[in-house]
Amino acid sequence: MASKPEPKALADKVALYDRLLATQGLERKGAAMPYTSVNGNMFSQLNPSGTLALRLPEGAREAFLQAHGARLHEAYGIVQKEYVAVPDALLADTGRLGPHFAESLAYANSLKPKPTTKPKKT
Repeated sequence: MASKPEPKALADKVALYDRLLATQGLERKGAAMPYTSVNGNMFSQLNPSGTLALRLPEGAREAFLQAHGARLHEAYGIVQKEYVAVPDALLADTGRLGPHFAESLAYANSLKPKPTTKPKKT
């Protein structure tokens, strides 16, 4: 039996991400590229460089960018307009980041569910 590939991000960043997910009782998805999603809508991801991206609604996104001196997340040369790049110091502070993560989860829950392509199990 083949084992799951290890996440591409640094182990310490993955551990911080897992600790953050535990605040909401969530488990990470994605073997190599850790992420979270609800109803088919991704709302966080940890990229190989160890940068956490959080999906936030417009008002919260602007407030986050100003409060934390952050920037919009960029992946593969494309700016992801709904995602903020979480500064490393904030990723290490689960207590301060937790409310933003909870807001990201709530936002994802408010979005229209995406249809699944997987067949339903009977």
